[in-house]
Amino acid sequence: MASKVQVQKIATLTGHRDCVYSLEQSGSETHFYSAAGDGMIVRWDFNDPEQGELIARTESSVYAIKYIPDRDLLLVGQNNDGLHVIDVKQKTIVKSVPLPKVPIFDIEYVPDLNKVYVGLKNGGIAIVAADTFELETIVRKSEKSVRSLAYNAKTNELAAGYSDHLVRIFDAITMEVKFELQNHTNSVFTIVYSPDGELLLTGGRDAHLRVWEATNNYKERGYVIAHMYTINNITYSPDGRYFATCSMDKSVKVWDAETFKLLKVIDKVRNASHGTSVNKLFWSAHKNQLVSCSDDRTISVWDINFDAL
Repeated sequence: MASKVQVQKIATLTGHRDCVYSLEQSGSETHFYSAAGDGMIVRWDFNDPEQGELIARTESSVYAIKYIPDRDLLLVGQNNDGLHVIDVKQKTIVKSVPLPKVPIFDIEYVPDLNKVYVGLKNGGIAIVAADTFELETIVRKSEKSVRSLAYNAKTNELAAGYSDHLVRIFDAITMEVKFELQNHTNSVFTIVYSPDGELLLTGGRDAHLRVWEATNNYKERGYVIAHMYTINNITYSPDGRYFATCSMDKSVKVWDAETFKLLKVIDKVRNASHGTSVNKLFWSAHKNQLVSCSDDRTISVWDINFDAL
């Protein structure tokens, strides 16, 4: 089965001078953004991948960015210096939201609720009004970092993965905790809802990929030891039929979203992939291409062909 999925590296993007931590879509299917430890926010073009365009440069490292498509704005979580709102066309900061002076690990934008949720290292989730970018409140349920956030429109819930090994499920409006998922044995670095809102996938330092039934009180459906080391990120394909995971073990793995069977391993030996930890993935609708970024300061663009399946 694994050999039937064909993978080809389309491009290696260079220019960042430190570990690349975040990837994000843009308003155009042919463009995406990256952010790194060098503080640079760069826009890339799939049709001309060698030439990155500098959008902004911040004073410190950036772990999280989020694009707001209806206003062509980019939210940048500048570590220890709050949330910055960048006008992409003008390449200017139009607003700065002061937050506790701690690293920002994730940003979730929910237009239907007019809210931006920001995951902080001090265990807080900052809630910012999406229209005015004014801080509304900070909800803190742990002393440990909030590493990942995900919103489920089907249940109107916000899921948060923490470094205290728990996944907490909040009512997205009241921010009351509805469920605490306790089966991980280490920090939860990444969480994502399936496109239909039925499942929640979680992963982290214990290298376990866990699957929870979001519409059945988060009963755990099962788990798989997905990588040798920390799972850093999980992302679904645009059609929802597949998902990909990436890890500190330097590999990217592609899975069947219905059966959870492993379909392909992308690594340095077989595919000239990254030489160090793979931190984030972005699966683009542009020719179904998968993008990965790494501590090795590079970004790779992969063509994934499932036609033989």
